[in-house]
Amino acid sequence: MKKQLFTGLLALFISMAAAAQNGSASSSNYKTAIGVKLWDGGGINLKTFLTDNTALEFIGFFYRGGTRITGLYELHGDLNTEGNLKWYVGFGAHVNLLKNATGGGLDGVIGMDYKFPNLPLNIAADWQPGVQLGVGNRNGFDASRGGVAFRFTL
Repeated sequence: MKKQLFTGLLALFISMAAAAQNGSASSSNYKTAIGVKLWDGGGINLKTFLTDNTALEFIGFFYRGGTRITGLYELHGDLNTEGNLKWYVGFGAHVNLLKNATGGGLDGVIGMDYKFPNLPLNIAADWQPGVQLGVGNRNGFDASRGGVAFRFTL
């Protein structure tokens, strides 16, 4: 059931991205991007910029053990003169809805974000260490999170 839901949502997001007509395909910047993030399972990923250098990112991970919902606030800076390769750092929180436990925690994030100049496509890779709270025997520091995101820019 989760795979069917994930596939259906992914198809919806791809359709929305294909219908978007705001010029993000020819730009090296984007306002909002939506797609998937892969790491020990897969998730739905949305990033939206509040200003030129601040963004919110939301991730809904689905894996064998349950679901993890994460929200992050990120600061971005340019790594090249074109502005399509950026570094980012940030912080946020998550909620775990597992089969045998529920909990949450705090997250940090550091990564790189690349917007293809002539395509409505963005790719990002990051490391997302965090502190787990109230998740059975998994409490404490967790350095095993992160991922690679493939997103359509809107």
